[in-house]
Amino acid sequence: MHNDGDRLLGLAEEIDDLRRRLGRVGGELRALRVDLGAESLGTENLGAEPLEQPALEQPVPEPVIPPQPQPQPASVWDSRPPMIQFGPAQEPARTPSLAAAWSTALGKEGAGSRLLAWVGGAVTLLGIVLLLVLAIQRGWLGPLPRVLVGAAFGAGLVGAGLWLHRNPVGRTGAFALAATGIATLYLDAIAATTLYEYLPQLGGLAAGLLIAVAGLLLAARWDSSLLAAAVVVGCAVCAPLITKGFTPELVTFLLVLQIATVPVQLRRDWSALAVAAGVPPLIASVLSTLRNPFVATNPNTIVAVVAGVVGIGLALLVLHRRPKDSAALALLVASVVPALVAALTLPRGEAVIVSGGTAFVMLGVWGAGRWLPGRAGDLAGLAGLVAALQATVTHFDGTARGAALLGEALLLLFVARWGRSLIALAGGLVFGFLGGFAAVARDLPLPLLLRVTERTTGQLAGAFAVAVLIVAVALVLPWVANKLGELRAPSEALAPWLIAGVIALYGAAGAVLSATLLIVPGRTGFLVGHVAITVSWTVVALVLLVRGISVTAMRVSGLVLVGAAVVKLILFDLSTLDGMARVVAFLGAGLVLLAAGTRYARLVGAQQAG
Repeated sequence: MHNDGDRLLGLAEEIDDLRRRLGRVGGELRALRVDLGAESLGTENLGAEPLEQPALEQPVPEPVIPPQPQPQPASVWDSRPPMIQFGPAQEPARTPSLAAAWSTALGKEGAGSRLLAWVGGAVTLLGIVLLLVLAIQRGWLGPLPRVLVGAAFGAGLVGAGLWLHRNPVGRTGAFALAATGIATLYLDAIAATTLYEYLPQLGGLAAGLLIAVAGLLLAARWDSSLLAAAVVVGCAVCAPLITKGFTPELVTFLLVLQIATVPVQLRRDWSALAVAAGVPPLIASVLSTLRNPFVATNPNTIVAVVAGVVGIGLALLVLHRRPKDSAALALLVASVVPALVAALTLPRGEAVIVSGGTAFVMLGVWGAGRWLPGRAGDLAGLAGLVAALQATVTHFDGTARGAALLGEALLLLFVARWGRSLIALAGGLVFGFLGGFAAVARDLPLPLLLRVTERTTGQLAGAFAVAVLIVAVALVLPWVANKLGELRAPSEALAPWLIAGVIALYGAAGAVLSATLLIVPGRTGFLVGHVAITVSWTVVALVLLVRGISVTAMRVSGLVLVGAAVVKLILFDLSTLDGMARVVAFLGAGLVLLAAGTRYARLVGAQQAG
């Protein structure tokens, strides 16, 4: 059997060698056919018949190797594949490496020239800086000649770029020369203002603005978003050097620069320019506020509010023309940051005015969202809710804070139901969680329900108010979420409904106990309150069972509430209550449960009989 396997492998090798020879012969015949066809066309021999493709060029059928009855030794069959594949061997696919990707990018047409041009521009700019430093160190020329020479050199580079741009071949170098020249002019303006003080700060900023406007016009003429963004970023970077730090004057200048870019933004779909012009004023305003916080008369607050108004206005203006502009959407949300940061450094009254005004504006934009394109309204709503949360937490404290947050949560939930807004639903969830946490931590703590504590009438009234609001939010939130399709029915997703039910029971218990203590203070009111809580739970369970005979969710809720009432009777009422209070609690709950069981059994029997 071993000899048969060797013979079979030898026959396969001979067939493979024959295939290669036939392939070479076929290739030579095809080349000969092409040559003969070219000669026949050259001699205008139209009657010549085309050569038939030789039969040797037909594909050779793949040899079939009969299966062996017994496996051969591994030394024989592992050395060669079991199937013989004819045709050219296929190389495995290779993932291009990082070096190969860079090689491909640099190998594209024009990539080398662009790289050389921009590297040359950066090196030239560095050389100008070194020349300026060397001139100062060695006293070459005077200060005024240095400024004039720098201005002339920068203007010359821009002029050279304009001259090169006339020829399409030289436009890569034109962009690099123009960008280098504009950067040189910026540095010259900085030197004339801060180093030699030939220009006041206002004059230096005006010179920088003039250079930036000229650069924007050039970028618009050449249709280059990269040049436009570079011009604005260069001006924004140089401006703090002129003002010697982050000041309100710097923020004002950057806002003027941002406004100067509006015509170009409206005519060109350049997101990079929107970011380059919109982000610097916001960052500068925040840094200026953090540099001098807690100042009584603070101009930083004014420029922060102005920066927010300008940013919101320009973002909406751009979104009106380009609804899906991601840069404008981001600018719309980020424009509230300076005002909110400034509000943190102000006294309470002024802080509420700033943050509340910001919330009013953004929520107004959210309210007009149906007339706004894209997602602008929803994003404005998110920013407005953040500002409203800051204003609420700043203005209210104590009991009023939890009640205010819960009231706003309830209002947002009704807005979500009426307007089918997921943003309002999310806001209601966040406000409700924060308000409930604040209420439980301060106004309605667990010890209030477990033992007799000394509380004033005002504290008990506040506890009753927040308890009622907790019940309302716990009941309305899952209902609205279910109506909006964000929460499934209790039969499909029971856990969220159970959590809401537990929170509602806690709030209801707090409301009953607080109301009882307001009417009957002291231990007597505490005992009467817990009796009322136990009996009320069983009554509510009875209503749910009777009304929910054919509704699974209500029926399950009633049975769960019955279990909660029984657990409270055994674990709390039996050990905490005494005397007549204990008797009344057990008798009241027991009678209600008996009535519930009798009524429920009749309803079930009637339903089965029907």
